[in-house]
Amino acid sequence: MDTKKVWLVTGASKGLGLTLVKKLLNNDYPVAATSRDLNTLKNAVGNHNGFLPLKVDLMSEESVANSISQVIETFGHLDVVVNNAGYGQNGTLEEISDEEARLNFDVNVFGLLNVIRKSMPQLRSQKSGHIFNIASVAGVVGNFPGFGIYCATKFAVAGLTEALSVEARPFGIHTTLVYPGYFRTEFLSDDSFKLASNRMDVYKEARESERLHKEEIAGNQLGNPEKAAEVLITMAESKNPALHLFLGSDAYGMAKQKTETLESALEANKELSHSTDFKN
Repeated sequence: MDTKKVWLVTGASKGLGLTLVKKLLNNDYPVAATSRDLNTLKNAVGNHNGFLPLKVDLMSEESVANSISQVIETFGHLDVVVNNAGYGQNGTLEEISDEEARLNFDVNVFGLLNVIRKSMPQLRSQKSGHIFNIASVAGVVGNFPGFGIYCATKFAVAGLTEALSVEARPFGIHTTLVYPGYFRTEFLSDDSFKLASNRMDVYKEARESERLHKEEIAGNQLGNPEKAAEVLITMAESKNPALHLFLGSDAYGMAKQKTETLESALEANKELSHSTDFKN
């Protein structure tokens, strides 16, 4: 009897999502994968037994619900959900338009929330499952000039995932919040890394950060997506999977520095913090 877990991976036509799907299929896992463009997804993955490609608009509850139903009809159950779809939006908070900011939240946060909302009934009924929400180290560290909105979307993913972990736990459902650092994928390509339409030269640090990401970091990222995919599979098979998972030594280092900064701020202002309590 086949006991392989059934996976659903969103945003799977490129990057980490595509790498994960291919590795899962090569290891004989049944996989459903989503993309806005079905032909691109099919061409990228190729022909495999146990593969269900799905064209899904993650911002449409109906489209997401239909895709979950197709997964259940095809495989009989759903075990691992990977919310991977998303894109980077560059631009300082003054530069970025309301439309650009809202679209980044729609894709990175509300699309992910739709998948959670529509997959939970199946996972609850099974009393088992595992949800991976792919955030970013930018969901812990926000001091990247020109990345404020993108960081805000990933901070939002971190917050809702922590809440999800305690909400889902009584039903036997595991939750893992993934914070990748820089991985050598197409994330910094024009299709996945969008620049604000109203860029202002006065923001010199943001323009330099933009240039650095486009001209020097792209193609030279430290992280290996093949190894990241292996870690996700290992975590999904673990009996006690982590809630917080940092991928890459760069992500580890930035998060470590942030925790040290917070610890220092806590202690430096401890007296002021305590001074605001009502005293008995």
